[in-house]
Amino acid sequence: MSIYRKAVNNPVTTALIFIALAIFGVFSLINLSLDRFPKFDANVVMVMSSYSGASAQDIETNLTKVLENSLNGVSDLKNITSTSKENVSLITLEFVEGVDIDVATNDVRDKLDMVNSVLPDGASLPIIFKFSADDMPIMIMSATANQSYTALEKILDEKVATPLARVSGVGTVSVSGAPQREIQVYCDPNKLEAYGLTIAGISNIIASENRNIPSGTIDIGSNAYSLRVEKEFTGADELLNVVVAHYNGRSIYLRDVARVIDGVEERYQESYINGTQGAQIVIQKQADANTVNVIKGVQKEMEKIKKTLPSDINITTVVDGSENIINTLNSLKETIVLTFLIVMLVVYLFLGRWRATFIIVLAIPVSLLASLMYLWATGNTLNIVSMSALSIAIGMVVDDAIVVLENISTHLERGAKPKEAAVHATQEVGISVIASTLTMLAVFLPLTMIKGMAGLMFKQLGWIVSIIMIVSTVGALTLIPMLCSQFLRFKPKTGKIHDLIFGNFNKLIDLISRGYGRLINWCVTHRTVVVVTSLVVFFGVVGVFAPGIKTEFFPKSDDGRITIQLELPAGTGQSVTRSLAHEIYAKIEAAVPEIVNCSYTLGQADSDNAFASMQTNGTHVMSYNINVGSMEERERSSGQIAGVIRGILADYPEFKKVRVTEGGGMGMGGASTVDVEVYGYDFATTDRVAKEIQAKMLADGGCSQVIISRDEYTPEYEVDFDREKLAINGLNTTTAASYLSAAINGSTMSYYREDGDEYGIRVRYAPEFRQGIEDIENIMIYNNSGRGVRIKDVGTVVEILTPPSIQRKNRERLITVSGIVSDGYALSDVVAMTEKAISEVDIPSEVMVEIGGSFEDQQETFGDLILLLAMIIILVYIVMASQFESFMSPFVIMFSIPFAFVGVFMGLWVTGTPLGTMGMIGILILMGIVVKNGIVLIDYTILMRERGKSVAEASVIAAKSRLRPILMTTLTTVLGMIPMAIGQGEGSEMWRSLGMVVAWGLSISTLVTLVIIPTVYASMASWQERRAARKAAKA
Repeated sequence: MSIYRKAVNNPVTTALIFIALAIFGVFSLINLSLDRFPKFDANVVMVMSSYSGASAQDIETNLTKVLENSLNGVSDLKNITSTSKENVSLITLEFVEGVDIDVATNDVRDKLDMVNSVLPDGASLPIIFKFSADDMPIMIMSATANQSYTALEKILDEKVATPLARVSGVGTVSVSGAPQREIQVYCDPNKLEAYGLTIAGISNIIASENRNIPSGTIDIGSNAYSLRVEKEFTGADELLNVVVAHYNGRSIYLRDVARVIDGVEERYQESYINGTQGAQIVIQKQADANTVNVIKGVQKEMEKIKKTLPSDINITTVVDGSENIINTLNSLKETIVLTFLIVMLVVYLFLGRWRATFIIVLAIPVSLLASLMYLWATGNTLNIVSMSALSIAIGMVVDDAIVVLENISTHLERGAKPKEAAVHATQEVGISVIASTLTMLAVFLPLTMIKGMAGLMFKQLGWIVSIIMIVSTVGALTLIPMLCSQFLRFKPKTGKIHDLIFGNFNKLIDLISRGYGRLINWCVTHRTVVVVTSLVVFFGVVGVFAPGIKTEFFPKSDDGRITIQLELPAGTGQSVTRSLAHEIYAKIEAAVPEIVNCSYTLGQADSDNAFASMQTNGTHVMSYNINVGSMEERERSSGQIAGVIRGILADYPEFKKVRVTEGGGMGMGGASTVDVEVYGYDFATTDRVAKEIQAKMLADGGCSQVIISRDEYTPEYEVDFDREKLAINGLNTTTAASYLSAAINGSTMSYYREDGDEYGIRVRYAPEFRQGIEDIENIMIYNNSGRGVRIKDVGTVVEILTPPSIQRKNRERLITVSGIVSDGYALSDVVAMTEKAISEVDIPSEVMVEIGGSFEDQQETFGDLILLLAMIIILVYIVMASQFESFMSPFVIMFSIPFAFVGVFMGLWVTGTPLGTMGMIGILILMGIVVKNGIVLIDYTILMRERGKSVAEASVIAAKSRLRPILMTTLTTVLGMIPMAIGQGEGSEMWRSLGMVVAWGLSISTLVTLVIIPTVYASMASWQERRAARKAAKA
């Protein structure tokens, strides 16, 4: 018994199976987590090693090169880059996407173990750590306070950071920008010299006095008592009364040689929110945690925390990583609902019966919900890719149901009983339905197998649409005939309005059908003219439109965030940076009324701040994070606002580096970048080449800003000790350097404890005695016998420029010129401009220049997708050849594929849309959709020929008979894509080109297919008949 008959004869069982599928789907939907993109495994491993006292060039030669040579043999390595700077070597290993990062890390560890023994003496053993998108902050909050400001760091650490760290999924919580309390002991060097005291000596005395010492136990009578000496300081003022020396028979107290200030550290990273000083709370999630769920947990915990904080502390959310995810998914949700309504309307318009419409539309939620079971079972999330897959599938999921129901309706009109009509009609079209589904699987299943970034992004798309197509086909062959046998009736009663609307619509379709029949009749008798005309149109359109098509990697999305990083000349004082940061904030605030909030930081971050340590920071660096709100609530795009900000910053020539970035800035949703990589050993030569390329790229106007990666030389003072003079005075370099460090940087050998917290007691020269070279020269150094000399007597202080950090890629020195693509320009435009700029620069033979950045990623992804396109076309051919048991018939149907490209090129050219990764995915999808119409048409033509019709008659009858279902399936798919193609909601930019490519490609392809395929088939069939006749005559 066939599956169709079994389903029709067992309606309850059939219905319950699909109801169960829907219930499991709803359960999966309720339990799915939300995210922006599918989960990507980390593919970057960092190796860090330190070599104290070594310059950047020493680090490169003695440490970085040794490690690079060893690590270069790691398997699946894509790129190896490194940065060598004073004291530190940082090597980044980028692996091919999809590699098992744990295996790669073990491989790296094995390579390092082999080379550890040959590292220079004094170099630390390399530390390995993995880096991925999970390490980026998911949430940044800013806290401001009035009276509580001095204690803000302690309050935030105890009452905010500690409870937030316990929230499920939270990785690290860092507090920065709040002043750190520190006890400053400011010494007068003249008084120290008078009493023969040193900074280290005073620090030691303070440490010795600031002690709680347990002294054992004593038995007195029958009791045992603990002995303890408790002399830790209970207040900062106690330090003033510490005896530091005896002079001429009297005690010298600390107050005689120094002043004590219970204040904050002299240098710390300052944080501001909307111009008010405060602190930043940066939250990072654990590796496998879900962003939306973690932020929900943080927000819930913050409601409790705010009740425990002092009333003057105000906490504002600066960055909420879940906002854009939720807004984007809501936008896609609206697209899915709109697509569903459009498809339902088209089906109802063609069928004119609500029962038939209900039967077909029922296939949509059942198929979509079934696919969600895959997401839940595999631990995936509901994200942009998975939701877009649902939107893409809605228009296609009804195709099989339409073909089956339309044929059942035809049988009912001929007077067949409902059950027999359902079984026989389904049997007639069953093979073509399965074949058309197999062609779609030939498109989408290969998406699950590709490697690289495209594979990571679109694996879910492939699985979801494949599952939906399989479920919808099974539904079309079982659920649809069962429902038709139960509910569909021949010529149901209708009202006047219904007859007016649908009667006229059916007359229109019949009129089109008759006209189309006459057209096909003419075409099959003028086959040469039709085929030649079609080829001329194809080559003409491709020749005219294709050269003007621009390309991109991913479209730039507007997530309402703009980040700015500004660098003044290295060595600029923090006070100068602060005043300039306030001035710029005031100008941006005046020029950009859309600002919701603006946080900015400046100064050197603490070494224990996990997030800040990954950023460029220093007394000369300021960073802004601007939230301009949702794109739906403002007129200007984030790109336009970024342009305004760049205009403001152009008035400040003192900035050495300016980087304004809108969007994520990571190539996927952020602004595209074109990176010119200049390889060469000599600094001066590569600097010249990079600066010339930078000037030409800026002059062309295609880049909103162009930045050179190499830092400028940093000014610093160096004390050059004379070893001979040191030896004469009983000193050595280490001893002399320790006195210098203690005087300027201070000595912290003890801590002041209060309420369970520790605060450093730093002893150093008072600020007024460390303001110039003369102060450095007058620092006293003492030998073991207590005899002192000044630094100027044993050395000289000179100003030098230290070399910049040295960057390398694939074991060669590198300087990168990064251009951010301007609004109104495609990536391909800027690449062409950059290639022209490079050709105009005099590049020495020892220097090599390559283009990377988003362009490199695009070329790699396009290469994978073009290979996949060829594979898909071959698979589609195999499916069709198997169905028709013919090597020639599939070629007829595949005539529609070139004309799909005609539609794509026309659509891209007319709308001015660049062809990006999403457009390429649209082209892949088209390969399966466009041949479906051809399969339906040729399958019915063959059936007519088997019933004794001539080639011409069969072509005309099949064309007229299949026009209605072809128009229905095409319109449901095309109109189903239109909400995606014209979407304006948040995140819609990502999928707009895909919807547009499919809509244009399928529309043009269908128009041509309806004419060219019957014509080409008639030509081929006639040729086969003549060939068979000649063979018969010879026999």
